[in-house]
Amino acid sequence: MAIKPPQLKAGDTIGIVTLGSPLSATVINQGITTLENMGFSVLVADHVYDSVGFLAGTPEQRAADLMKMFENKDVSCILPTRGGVGVAGILPFLDFSVISKNPKIISGYSDITVLLNALYEYSDLITFQSLLLLDFNPQTPAYNFNQFFAATSALTAPWEIVNPPEIPLVNKVAGDVTGPIVGGNLTSFVGTLGTSFEINTEGKILCLEETHEPINTVYRYLSHLKLAGKFEDCIGILMGECTNCEPAYGVNYNELIDEFLVPLGKPLMTNLATAHGRFKAAIPIGASVRMNTTERKLTVTEAVVSP
Repeated sequence: MAIKPPQLKAGDTIGIVTLGSPLSATVINQGITTLENMGFSVLVADHVYDSVGFLAGTPEQRAADLMKMFENKDVSCILPTRGGVGVAGILPFLDFSVISKNPKIISGYSDITVLLNALYEYSDLITFQSLLLLDFNPQTPAYNFNQFFAATSALTAPWEIVNPPEIPLVNKVAGDVTGPIVGGNLTSFVGTLGTSFEINTEGKILCLEETHEPINTVYRYLSHLKLAGKFEDCIGILMGECTNCEPAYGVNYNELIDEFLVPLGKPLMTNLATAHGRFKAAIPIGASVRMNTTERKLTVTEAVVSP
């Protein structure tokens, strides 16, 4: 059973790191102010505001910031500012054994999901595809905050991941499977194939989403995952949104799912509101999840944080 980090409580300290691309100081400071107004203390890592081209410092610097947050006994939750690119570059510089001995909540999406899945694989830590610091602003829907805090603060089990009412989950291939859930951003995972940090889907429910890619590119990435055996190994597939993904050659995202994923015959549910979409369900990476596609239900079978 994966390690459950201690639950997030009122007044806890949240550590802020920038692990991929840089983010403007204005957006960072707004997020910090929002967290402080919520009653949290905030600790800012050394290189949070750094900007060197499309990266926020060297891989060693960004990895060191993350390790310091895991080692700091006062920090309860680690919140990256954003994803972008370059998160995979920090992985060789992490001490996964130290992280497993100092479990903490860590949340994010986009390129951060490479890290989240590596932490589950190598530190046996449940992580969260959920909010980034940039989401802590007045424009963020209440649904997103409710999802984040329900996942990171509540000890309830079992509990259901529910889309907003206006975004129904869709049953594409009937099935009822239970297993650890892994996944996140499609582009980011393809970039790790062939490395020691590629996603492990064996016996897992695989959750994928994408953003700002034309559908023929999405096809290319899905095909790459298939050739790498990731769909053969998984027990079920859960597809999130493909936000701002333009159709290509007359084929849209839903048609691609029908033509490419449905024939695989794995239990398949689509239309999960998460990650790059406006509404962001919180997905506990590494936790046991039951996916009943016929009933269109996604149920986490265990508490994902500890007292």
